[in-house]
Amino acid sequence: DSKGKRRDETTIFLTEGDSAGGAMIQARDVQTQAIYSLKGKPLNTHGLGREAIYKNEELYNIMRALGIEDSLDQLRYNRVVIATDADVDGMHIRNLLLTYFLRYFEELVTKHHIFILETPLFRVRNKGETVYCYSEAERDAASERLKGSEVTRFKGLGEIGPQEFKQFISTDDRLVPVTVGSMGDVKQALDFYMGKNTPARRDFIVENLISDIA
Repeated sequence: DSKGKRRDETTIFLTEGDSAGGAMIQARDVQTQAIYSLKGKPLNTHGLGREAIYKNEELYNIMRALGIEDSLDQLRYNRVVIATDADVDGMHIRNLLLTYFLRYFEELVTKHHIFILETPLFRVRNKGETVYCYSEAERDAASERLKGSEVTRFKGLGEIGPQEFKQFISTDDRLVPVTVGSMGDVKQALDFYMGKNTPARRDFIVENLISDIA
């Protein structure tokens, strides 16, 4: 039915900060896309009981926004997309959100509702063409190809304008699904990722972001 089809097309983007959220709000399809701007770093829920959701305003609001308090039956959005900056802070927020979903709402992950939005690191453009690059290698190739080009490095999502965002969030090309091998692996991965912080472990997380979970 048409209602079911519409729900299949619905997406909520969990993003950090008002600047990125503001640009996304202007760029979104109001019929099918919603934006949730996080207030800061979510609570690390690793090892916490379910009462943590009710004691923490941000975690509670995310649950209510998705409509998943009682079950996935009321899930309001077919796709939940984590859209954070491509830096260490952004990766940490991404991990904290994944930990939250895996700890309390693991079916969201196992039933393939969670995605990561890949965001561009560079924009290379000349008078005739604009190319968005997701790695230094892509940037170098584009710079070589586009004669007389200028290169912009995006420090964060807040630097990307609404018209540019429209291109990134209007297709599924840059949505990376988060998948899980077995739940036993997830517990070990979460213990490793979100347990006590050590510099070596933190470096490993940045180098191999969620590769154990994804």
